[in-house]
Amino acid sequence: MNNLPGRFAELRAPAHWQTVDFISDLHLQASEPATFEAWRRYLERPLTERADALFILGDLFEVWVGDDVLAQTGTAEHDFWRTCVQVIRTHAEQTPVYFMVGNRDFLLGPVAAQACGMQLLSDPTALDFLDHRWLLSHGDALCLADTDYMQFREQVRHPQWQRTFLERPLEEREAIARELRQQSEARKQSAAGDPHSWADVDHPAAQAWLLHAQAQTLIHGHTHRPAEHPLGGGLQRVVLSDWEVGGQHSRAEVLRIGAQGMQRLPMTPP
Repeated sequence: MNNLPGRFAELRAPAHWQTVDFISDLHLQASEPATFEAWRRYLERPLTERADALFILGDLFEVWVGDDVLAQTGTAEHDFWRTCVQVIRTHAEQTPVYFMVGNRDFLLGPVAAQACGMQLLSDPTALDFLDHRWLLSHGDALCLADTDYMQFREQVRHPQWQRTFLERPLEEREAIARELRQQSEARKQSAAGDPHSWADVDHPAAQAWLLHAQAQTLIHGHTHRPAEHPLGGGLQRVVLSDWEVGGQHSRAEVLRIGAQGMQRLPMTPP
Protein backbone atom coordinates (compact mmCIF):
# COMPACT_ATOMS: atom_id res chain seq x y z
CA MET A 1 0.00 0.00 0.00
CA ASN A 2 1.68 3.24 -1.18
CA ASN A 3 -1.16 5.57 -0.22
CA LEU A 4 -0.44 7.84 -3.18
CA PRO A 5 -2.35 11.14 -3.23
CA GLY A 6 -4.50 11.77 -6.26
CA ARG A 7 -2.43 14.81 -7.14
CA PHE A 8 0.44 16.88 -5.82
CA ALA A 9 0.10 20.62 -5.37
CA GLU A 10 3.06 22.60 -6.68
CA LEU A 11 4.79 25.80 -5.64
CA ARG A 12 7.65 27.46 -7.52
CA ALA A 13 9.86 29.67 -5.36
CA PRO A 14 10.39 33.21 -6.63
CA ALA A 15 13.81 33.78 -8.20
CA HIS A 16 14.95 36.12 -5.40
CA TRP A 17 14.59 33.51 -2.64
CA GLN A 18 17.99 32.49 -1.31
CA THR A 19 17.02 30.65 1.88
CA VAL A 20 13.85 29.09 3.29
CA ASP A 21 13.05 27.89 6.81
CA PHE A 22 10.97 24.87 7.84
CA ILE A 23 9.44 24.16 11.25
CA SER A 24 6.77 21.79 12.56
CA ASP A 25 5.40 20.16 15.69
CA LEU A 26 5.65 23.09 18.07
CA HIS A 27 2.36 22.06 19.70
CA LEU A 28 1.89 25.57 21.05
CA GLN A 29 -0.33 25.77 24.10
CA ALA A 30 -0.83 28.20 26.96
CA SER A 31 0.49 25.69 29.50
CA GLU A 32 3.96 25.61 27.87
CA PRO A 33 5.13 29.24 27.85
CA ALA A 34 8.84 28.42 27.35
CA THR A 35 8.18 26.86 23.93
CA PHE A 36 5.98 29.80 22.96
CA GLU A 37 8.69 32.29 23.96
CA ALA A 38 11.36 30.43 21.95
CA TRP A 39 9.04 30.50 18.94
CA ARG A 40 8.28 34.19 19.42
CA ARG A 41 11.99 35.03 19.68
CA TYR A 42 12.57 33.18 16.43
CA LEU A 43 9.79 35.03 14.59
CA GLU A 44 10.81 38.43 15.97
CA ARG A 45 14.41 38.28 14.82
CA PRO A 46 15.69 41.12 12.60
CA LEU A 47 15.09 40.85 8.87
CA THR A 48 18.82 40.33 8.29
CA GLU A 49 18.62 37.04 10.23
CA ARG A 50 15.50 35.71 8.53
CA ALA A 51 15.09 33.39 5.60
CA ASP A 52 13.15 34.57 2.58
CA ALA A 53 10.13 32.43 3.51
CA LEU A 54 8.87 30.29 6.38
CA PHE A 55 7.10 26.96 5.92
CA ILE A 56 5.17 25.53 8.89
CA LEU A 57 4.47 21.85 8.19
CA GLY A 58 1.73 21.12 10.70
CA ASP A 59 1.06 20.88 14.43
CA LEU A 60 1.93 24.49 15.09
CA PHE A 61 -0.81 24.26 17.72
CA GLU A 62 -1.46 21.47 20.18
CA VAL A 63 -5.13 21.64 19.29
CA TRP A 64 -7.41 23.69 17.04
CA VAL A 65 -11.16 23.16 17.26
CA GLY A 66 -12.28 25.77 14.74
CA ASP A 67 -11.43 29.26 13.57
CA ASP A 68 -14.21 30.72 15.71
CA VAL A 69 -11.97 30.36 18.79
CA LEU A 70 -10.42 33.67 17.69
CA ALA A 71 -13.69 35.47 18.39
CA GLN A 72 -13.82 34.24 21.99
CA THR A 73 -12.61 36.17 25.04
CA GLY A 74 -12.40 35.61 28.75
CA THR A 75 -10.12 32.59 29.09
CA ALA A 76 -6.35 32.32 29.14
CA GLU A 77 -6.45 29.77 26.32
CA HIS A 78 -8.51 31.95 24.00
CA ASP A 79 -6.25 34.94 24.74
CA PHE A 80 -3.26 32.71 23.96
CA TRP A 81 -4.58 31.80 20.50
CA ARG A 82 -5.09 35.45 19.64
CA THR A 83 -1.59 36.32 20.83
CA CYS A 84 -0.17 33.57 18.60
CA VAL A 85 -2.09 34.94 15.64
CA GLN A 86 -0.71 38.43 16.21
CA VAL A 87 2.87 37.12 16.47
CA ILE A 88 2.55 35.25 13.16
CA ARG A 89 0.82 38.17 11.44
CA THR A 90 3.57 40.59 12.43
CA HIS A 91 6.18 38.20 10.99
CA ALA A 92 4.13 37.57 7.84
CA GLU A 93 3.86 41.30 7.12
CA GLN A 94 7.55 41.21 6.16
CA THR A 95 8.25 37.54 5.40
CA PRO A 96 5.87 35.15 3.60
CA VAL A 97 4.54 32.30 5.75
CA TYR A 98 3.13 29.07 4.34
CA PHE A 99 1.13 26.71 6.52
CA MET A 100 0.20 23.04 6.14
CA VAL A 101 -2.15 21.51 8.68
CA GLY A 102 -1.05 18.64 10.91
CA ASN A 103 -2.85 15.98 12.88
CA ARG A 104 -3.49 18.36 15.80
CA ASP A 105 -4.50 21.53 13.96
CA PHE A 106 -6.17 20.08 10.85
CA LEU A 107 -9.26 22.21 11.51
CA LEU A 108 -7.35 25.45 11.05
CA GLY A 109 -9.07 27.00 8.07
CA PRO A 110 -9.05 30.04 5.81
CA VAL A 111 -10.40 32.46 8.44
CA ALA A 112 -7.54 31.78 10.84
CA ALA A 113 -5.01 31.61 8.02
CA GLN A 114 -6.08 35.04 6.79
CA ALA A 115 -5.94 36.44 10.33
CA CYS A 116 -2.36 35.13 10.58
CA GLY A 117 -1.37 36.33 7.13
CA MET A 118 -0.44 32.77 6.18
CA GLN A 119 -0.91 31.00 2.86
CA LEU A 120 -2.41 27.52 3.20
CA LEU A 121 -0.63 24.60 1.54
CA SER A 122 -2.09 21.26 0.50
CA ASP A 123 -0.52 18.09 1.91
CA PRO A 124 1.62 17.15 0.05
CA THR A 125 3.06 20.06 -1.93
CA ALA A 126 6.07 19.96 -4.25
CA LEU A 127 8.35 22.98 -3.91
CA ASP A 128 10.74 23.94 -6.71
CA PHE A 129 13.62 25.83 -5.08
CA LEU A 130 17.31 26.20 -5.92
CA ASP A 131 17.20 23.78 -8.86
CA HIS A 132 15.86 21.05 -6.55
CA ARG A 133 12.37 19.64 -6.11
CA TRP A 134 11.35 19.20 -2.49
CA LEU A 135 8.20 17.35 -1.43
CA LEU A 136 6.59 18.84 1.68
CA SER A 137 4.23 16.95 3.99
CA HIS A 138 3.24 16.85 7.63
CA GLY A 139 4.08 13.15 7.48
CA ASP A 140 1.19 11.50 9.29
CA ALA A 141 -0.35 10.17 6.06
CA LEU A 142 2.78 8.06 5.56
CA CYS A 143 2.75 6.31 8.94
CA LEU A 144 0.93 3.34 7.46
CA ALA A 145 1.76 0.90 10.26
CA ASP A 146 -0.34 2.93 12.71
CA THR A 147 -3.57 1.46 11.39
CA ASP A 148 -5.76 2.81 14.20
CA TYR A 149 -4.60 6.34 13.52
CA MET A 150 -4.93 5.94 9.76
CA GLN A 151 -8.58 4.97 10.19
CA PHE A 152 -9.13 7.92 12.54
CA ARG A 153 -7.39 10.25 10.08
CA GLU A 154 -9.59 9.12 7.21
CA GLN A 155 -12.67 9.80 9.32
CA VAL A 156 -11.77 13.28 10.62
CA ARG A 157 -10.37 14.56 7.31
CA HIS A 158 -13.67 13.88 5.55
CA PRO A 159 -15.42 17.19 4.73
CA GLN A 160 -18.78 15.98 6.05
CA TRP A 161 -17.29 14.94 9.41
CA GLN A 162 -15.62 18.33 9.72
CA ARG A 163 -18.80 20.23 8.86
CA THR A 164 -20.75 18.27 11.45
CA PHE A 165 -18.07 18.75 14.11
CA LEU A 166 -17.76 22.50 13.49
CA GLU A 167 -21.55 22.90 13.82
CA ARG A 168 -21.32 21.75 17.44
CA PRO A 169 -21.10 24.41 20.19
CA LEU A 170 -17.55 25.57 20.86
CA GLU A 171 -17.59 24.37 24.47
CA GLU A 172 -18.54 20.88 23.32
CA ARG A 173 -15.76 20.84 20.72
CA GLU A 174 -13.23 21.97 23.30
CA ALA A 175 -14.37 19.23 25.69
CA ILE A 176 -13.94 16.61 22.95
CA ALA A 177 -10.48 17.98 22.18
CA ARG A 178 -9.46 17.75 25.84
CA GLU A 179 -10.59 14.14 25.94
CA LEU A 180 -8.65 13.27 22.79
CA ARG A 181 -5.54 14.95 24.18
CA GLN A 182 -5.84 12.93 27.39
CA GLN A 183 -6.13 9.75 25.34
CA SER A 184 -3.07 10.76 23.34
CA GLU A 185 -1.05 11.42 26.49
CA ALA A 186 -2.10 8.07 27.94
CA ARG A 187 -0.98 6.39 24.73
CA LYS A 188 2.40 8.10 24.95
CA GLN A 189 2.82 7.03 28.57
CA SER A 190 1.98 3.44 27.69
CA ALA A 191 4.86 3.58 25.22
CA ALA A 192 7.15 4.93 27.95
CA GLY A 193 7.02 8.32 26.27
CA ASP A 194 9.53 7.18 23.66
CA PRO A 195 8.77 8.45 20.13
CA HIS A 196 10.96 5.67 18.72
CA SER A 197 8.32 3.16 19.78
CA TRP A 198 5.66 4.93 17.69
CA ALA A 199 4.92 4.07 14.08
CA ASP A 200 7.34 5.74 11.68
CA VAL A 201 7.03 6.86 8.08
CA ASP A 202 6.84 3.92 5.69
CA HIS A 203 9.94 4.05 3.48
CA PRO A 204 8.43 2.40 0.37
CA ALA A 205 5.49 4.79 0.57
CA ALA A 206 7.85 7.76 0.91
CA GLN A 207 9.80 6.55 -2.12
CA ALA A 208 6.58 6.16 -4.11
CA TRP A 209 5.48 9.71 -3.23
CA LEU A 210 8.83 11.14 -4.31
CA LEU A 211 8.89 9.25 -7.59
CA HIS A 212 5.30 10.18 -8.37
CA ALA A 213 6.01 13.87 -7.63
CA GLN A 214 9.34 13.76 -9.47
CA ALA A 215 10.99 15.13 -6.33
CA GLN A 216 14.28 14.22 -4.70
CA THR A 217 13.77 15.10 -1.03
CA LEU A 218 10.79 14.64 1.27
CA ILE A 219 10.64 17.08 4.19
CA HIS A 220 8.16 16.27 6.95
CA GLY A 221 7.45 16.41 10.67
CA HIS A 222 5.00 14.47 12.84
CA THR A 223 7.30 11.70 14.07
CA HIS A 224 9.41 13.84 16.46
CA ARG A 225 12.54 12.06 15.21
CA PRO A 226 14.71 14.71 13.51
CA ALA A 227 17.14 12.98 11.13
CA GLU A 228 18.05 12.44 7.48
CA HIS A 229 17.25 9.10 5.85
CA PRO A 230 18.61 8.00 2.46
CA LEU A 231 15.96 6.15 0.46
CA GLY A 232 18.13 4.98 -2.42
CA GLY A 233 18.39 6.22 -5.98
CA GLY A 234 19.33 9.72 -4.85
CA LEU A 235 16.14 10.09 -2.82
CA GLN A 236 16.00 11.06 0.84
CA ARG A 237 13.62 12.11 3.56
CA VAL A 238 14.42 14.81 6.08
CA VAL A 239 12.54 14.84 9.40
CA LEU A 240 11.95 18.15 11.17
CA SER A 241 12.49 18.70 14.87
CA ASP A 242 9.63 18.93 17.30
CA TRP A 243 9.80 21.83 19.80
CA GLU A 244 9.73 21.35 23.56
CA VAL A 245 11.63 23.95 25.53
CA GLY A 246 12.32 23.60 29.22
CA GLY A 247 11.36 19.94 29.46
CA GLN A 248 13.50 16.94 30.25
CA HIS A 249 14.61 16.67 26.61
CA SER A 250 14.61 20.31 25.55
CA ARG A 251 14.76 20.71 21.76
CA ALA A 252 13.77 23.29 19.17
CA GLU A 253 15.30 23.46 15.72
CA VAL A 254 14.68 25.29 12.47
CA LEU A 255 15.68 23.58 9.24
CA ARG A 256 17.18 26.19 6.90
CA ILE A 257 17.86 25.39 3.26
CA GLY A 258 19.97 27.57 1.02
CA ALA A 259 22.84 27.48 -1.43
CA GLN A 260 25.08 26.09 1.33
CA GLY A 261 22.78 23.09 1.83
CA MET A 262 20.72 22.17 4.87
CA GLN A 263 21.36 23.54 8.35
CA ARG A 264 19.64 22.74 11.61
CA LEU A 265 19.52 25.93 13.66
CA PRO A 266 18.94 25.45 17.41
CA MET A 267 16.41 27.85 18.92
CA THR A 268 16.77 26.88 22.58
CA PRO A 269 18.62 29.28 24.89
CA PRO A 270 22.38 28.56 25.16
